[in-house]
Amino acid sequence: MVPFNLLVAACLLYVILLFLVAFWAERQAQRGRVKWLRSPLVYTLSLSIYCTAWTFYGAVGYAARSGLEFVTIYLGPTLVLIGWWWVLRKLVRIGRTQRVTSIADLISSRFGKSNLLGVIVTLICVVAATPYIALQLQSVTLSFNVFAGPVPEGWALRDSNSTALWVAAGLTLFTILFGTRNLDANERHNGVVTAIALEAVVKLIALLAVGVFTVWVVAGGPADILGRIEASKIADWEMQPGRWAGLTFLAGAAILTLPRMFQVMVVENADERHMATASWAFPLYLFAMSLFVVPIAVVGLAVLPEGSNPDLFVLTLPLAFDQGGLAMLAFLGGFSSATSMVIVEAIALATMVSNHVVMPLWLRFRSGGARGAGDVRALVLNARRLSIAGVLGLGYGYFALSGGSSALAAIGLISFVGVAQILPAMLGGLFWRGATRAGAAAGLLTGFAIWLYALFLPSFGGGGLFGAELMLQGPLGIGWLRPQALFGISGIDPLLHALFWSLSLNTALFCGVSLLTFPGPMERLQGVAFVNVFDHSGPTRGWSRGGAEAEDLLAMAQGILGADEAQGFFQAQAAAQGKAGFLPDTTPEFFAALERRLAGSVGAATAHAMIAQFAAGAAVSVQDLMAVASEAQQIMEYSSQLEAKSEELARTARALSEANEKLQALSVQKDAFLSQISHELRTPMTSIRAFSEILMEGGLEGPDQARYSEIIHDETIRLTRLLDDLLDLSVLENGRVQLNVQVANLHDLIDRALQAAGQTRAERRFVIHRDLPSEHMPIFTDTDRLVQVFINLISNARKYCDAARPELTIRVRRRGARVEVDFVDNGSGIPAGSQSLVFEKFARLTDTTRAGGAGLGLAICREIMANLGGTITYVPGQGGAAFRVALPVRRQREAA
Repeated sequence: MVPFNLLVAACLLYVILLFLVAFWAERQAQRGRVKWLRSPLVYTLSLSIYCTAWTFYGAVGYAARSGLEFVTIYLGPTLVLIGWWWVLRKLVRIGRTQRVTSIADLISSRFGKSNLLGVIVTLICVVAATPYIALQLQSVTLSFNVFAGPVPEGWALRDSNSTALWVAAGLTLFTILFGTRNLDANERHNGVVTAIALEAVVKLIALLAVGVFTVWVVAGGPADILGRIEASKIADWEMQPGRWAGLTFLAGAAILTLPRMFQVMVVENADERHMATASWAFPLYLFAMSLFVVPIAVVGLAVLPEGSNPDLFVLTLPLAFDQGGLAMLAFLGGFSSATSMVIVEAIALATMVSNHVVMPLWLRFRSGGARGAGDVRALVLNARRLSIAGVLGLGYGYFALSGGSSALAAIGLISFVGVAQILPAMLGGLFWRGATRAGAAAGLLTGFAIWLYALFLPSFGGGGLFGAELMLQGPLGIGWLRPQALFGISGIDPLLHALFWSLSLNTALFCGVSLLTFPGPMERLQGVAFVNVFDHSGPTRGWSRGGAEAEDLLAMAQGILGADEAQGFFQAQAAAQGKAGFLPDTTPEFFAALERRLAGSVGAATAHAMIAQFAAGAAVSVQDLMAVASEAQQIMEYSSQLEAKSEELARTARALSEANEKLQALSVQKDAFLSQISHELRTPMTSIRAFSEILMEGGLEGPDQARYSEIIHDETIRLTRLLDDLLDLSVLENGRVQLNVQVANLHDLIDRALQAAGQTRAERRFVIHRDLPSEHMPIFTDTDRLVQVFINLISNARKYCDAARPELTIRVRRRGARVEVDFVDNGSGIPAGSQSLVFEKFARLTDTTRAGGAGLGLAICREIMANLGGTITYVPGQGGAAFRVALPVRRQREAA
């Protein structure tokens, strides 16, 4: 017998190993080293979460009780992976093009981005997953009890509730730590997936090791095993064609509709081609998992005491022969099977709850809606963390209320029937453009209600909601409403009874209501995008050109995607339109692209609702509706070519228009600049000449002479400074500058700039916010030139920030081999129309007739950064004027 304390220590060490693997994978992904993490091997192994404690422990028990019927557990997924892999490929393609985050998001997005359908599917999945999570808790609890001491008489559990509670708490902690570390726009969890791939290997090795021990150590080899099978009651098993077909169908439907399978198969998929590998590799994995099920069951029935729990033969067989190490390996295999399922299931369900329940409620009741969203990443992450705890709490509650089941497989099949209710809406949405939201809702609600009534609630037993009288006589004595004999049809297996009626009525209502109703414009557009996804993988249109400002959209997107992700996306969209900077035109194409990007974090329905609050409604143009109605491929291809050319011409026209406007603005600025320069040159020259003549006339007292000399000196310095700026700019533009490259601490350079710029409006109280630890990093550049840029930006903030209590925030971030320094004040910022001019030589955004600089500061900064191998840009949507200085950490002397 393995000591219980040693077992607990092994579990803790195993969990620590999973933590380290997940953490390493996350770090590799952050560094961009994801090629191995997103390989076909890891993808295929991640699909092994289908093999939970049900298949690791329960398959042996299933075989011992029901013979070869356990094969249906593996046969259904195998048939789908091999024969229906093209359906799976279509799901993956839709998931990538529509930024689908969950199976609820898929149904919601297909039927007009209806959040109501998202809520219905979320409810079905959460309730259906509850028994399955209870199954995993029960399996781990049973396995712990095996090592806690002699197995109690029968199948009674020893202090099962406390053990299950501790297991649920531990799984909650691990899932929160690595499933909700950040809000990923692609909803991929590299750390969790890699840990699950490792667990897949562990449970396969463990089951094979027990099988080899059973066949070649306990038994006398394959020939002896065949003889034992012939002599066992398994040989007397007879196939029931109806039940065999029903269970095979149920297992095949589960591979498509289980939230955890959808998560790893569609959401976590990084390359569509991996599905082709998984279509043959995963069936081989399933075959390996099932290879020794019958031998273990047969030998366990023969050598273990009468009344032993068949679900635990994988553990009790090695223990019966004093193989503590093998039993420990088997325990870890079962532990891996249970934990991997719970982790991914909890992540998938938490994503659905936050995207389809929490976020829509938050948008509805928050003042200002999406326009006043701010940073919502913390809200979404906290909602997911609470949802994970809630989901595992429901699983523990089911386990405690039901008291556990004598057969693990029975619990799993209850969940399978529940999630199978999603299948009609899913397949209908993939292949039938006429399917409607009303039909999907009617079918889902009807199938879910029948499953609850006929299978889920009766699973709690006589002590649950359904007493023995209701089960035998029906509600109010209505016999044809008996939960397990609906419409007077009795004598059918309760599982097949519930499966038949729930799916039959679900499908009938889905098709019937869809035929009687007409899909709305958004449903038709999404129908075309889903059904013809391989023909049209481009963006789905439907937004009109609204009055939304790009800067407002950027501020909203930053609150969901994060500043860097949102700014990079907006900059890429602007570049695709032929524009510089961070603010693209708010075209329908841009709205569609932004919606898909946001959908990766908050779901399709919520993203659609948030965009709708900015755009001028979700109006659909006549051209879009004609495109939906068109069936001629030739016309569609021709339209696509014309559209591409039109977009190219539109980008060129926008670029030319902007260039023309910019030249006109610069022409005006140039005239003002020349006028200002003549004023700046003439004023000091006039002063110098006048006071020089006074001094030449003589007869001045000592104090007056000193004062006039000081005036001449100051005006000379002023004149010299102006000429130096002009010469400096000329040298920088012509690339003849000599850089003095040296190493320095960035923190010290910022300190120097703050001290030097402190003389600008020194009488004005100005608050500086800094993150000092992030500033301490060595950089190799021309420190004097870089400090000159910093001084200019800080001085501008002091002069032009119009806030009542001016503040300047300085943020430093390391991005690989580059460093970014942001200078953000809390003023009103620079108007959108002037943001493209701030770095031009002739540009002054203030009154050009006022005395002051000639408007060369930012132009000089731009040239300095170009010579340092970096950039200086204006970043909109930050609440005030924001400038970003980016440069390489190391500027090579040769390059300089």
